[in-house]
Amino acid sequence: MTEQKPAAPALGGGGFLRIRLDLSYDGGPFNGWAVQPGLPTVQGSLEEALELIIRRPVRVTVAGRTDAGVHARGQVVHLDITEAEWRALGRGRDVDPAVALGRRLRGALSRVLTDQHGAIEVHDAGLAPTGFDARFSALWRRYSYRIADGPELWDPVLRGITLWHKAKLDTGLLNEGAVRLLGLQDFLAFCKPREGSTTLRELQRFEFARADDGTIAVTVQADAFCHNMVRALVGSALRVGEGLEKPSWLHDRLLARARDAKSVLAPPHPLVLEEVAYPDDDGLHARAELTRALRE
Repeated sequence: MTEQKPAAPALGGGGFLRIRLDLSYDGGPFNGWAVQPGLPTVQGSLEEALELIIRRPVRVTVAGRTDAGVHARGQVVHLDITEAEWRALGRGRDVDPAVALGRRLRGALSRVLTDQHGAIEVHDAGLAPTGFDARFSALWRRYSYRIADGPELWDPVLRGITLWHKAKLDTGLLNEGAVRLLGLQDFLAFCKPREGSTTLRELQRFEFARADDGTIAVTVQADAFCHNMVRALVGSALRVGEGLEKPSWLHDRLLARARDAKSVLAPPHPLVLEEVAYPDDDGLHARAELTRALRE
């Protein structure tokens, strides 16, 4: 578990301690990240496990929501608990509360997930640095996407995390189109907009590379993502990679803010949230305040 650092009070004050959790999950069994009544979700399962431990409802804040079927290797969340709740995690034993929380979460998740035990794994738990906010302090999020373009590359063992694409794709064309979308842009054409939210994002990486096994590894990185943005970018780029559209077509759609029958989402199952990056501890609060201002 992580080394303890000075904890931040919750935004509402009252002497709460802020806890950071680093986790990964198989998105297949879940209807996405966010809680939905009557449906299994990652957030719902995690919060149910935390309630078993803390003995009250606990709400978590996530670095980046993921769609149904999307996986994560590097997801980050925070939650706020009282000092008494933190000290009680060891149940009277001489054990670091961070270590105790990690162990108890593993057991509680096993109870919550039953036959899906192991679909969510908390790798790290501990007191967060002052000013930390899992969502607003983040500098960027990085996703990967895996494509096997042709039956000779279709591996049944990896079918759960790979797009089986029938047509051959030209990575040169894909990258020629993708590079035109980099920078601070309005990605309305590649998002499902939410009421009251901006579609302005800084796309920092959008790359296609042929891996050693012949599949195509896609990397998409931005300061943040709108709803469905990564899947929309990949889905649209596939038309360019097949030669159905010119590389300039992606940028043309961006400028036109076009959403039509060609706005197809790539399937969710090959998509993985790989990493969320944060500034040094001294910059966490300033980053969170800046991000809130931009989003509002």
